[in-house]
Amino acid sequence: MAHLGEVRARHPQYHARPVPAFGPGSARLLVVGLAPGLHGANRTGRPFTGDHAGILLYRTLHDYGFADRPQSEAADDGLRLIDCRITNAVRCLPPANKPLPAEVRACNGYLLSDLLAVPDGGVVLALGATAHAAILRALGLRTAAFRFAHGAGHDLAGGRRLLDSYHCSRYNTQTRRLTPAMFAEVLAHAREWLGR
Repeated sequence: MAHLGEVRARHPQYHARPVPAFGPGSARLLVVGLAPGLHGANRTGRPFTGDHAGILLYRTLHDYGFADRPQSEAADDGLRLIDCRITNAVRCLPPANKPLPAEVRACNGYLLSDLLAVPDGGVVLALGATAHAAILRALGLRTAAFRFAHGAGHDLAGGRRLLDSYHCSRYNTQTRRLTPAMFAEVLAHAREWLGR
């Protein structure tokens, strides 16, 4: 927490505290990211809000009916998620924007709580390999049995589905490792699963 104290000293107007999940607790789609970004969720207090990573995420959620508008810039901007909840594997801004395994473990109970709230037949979307591994750890599953790959789907208990996507970070979108079309395919899969 000393790290967050330093951030608050440099940016006193920032949230700079643990960032809670956003969206209805009973949502059938749970999106799991990595951690709050320094000038994004750490600033605004809402996951994927106010930084580049949220641009593709919120636009695509809107396109598939999971958000009532395509853009999120502030925690009080009125955006509403529809049957969707967004959380992170790590709830606080990590030093150097890279969560350590100990930080992932420390936040795993919060993630488990969000995972257990996903109804039978729901979808968990992992944004990146770290989020994927944190989900499996929280559920007590072996990572070797559920290999991460963009676009991969894995069956979970209760008819739930774990979907993998590359993280919608600035780096991944600018290098075209993740394109809007690739991300849309994953959300289309989620929508199709939920519509069964």
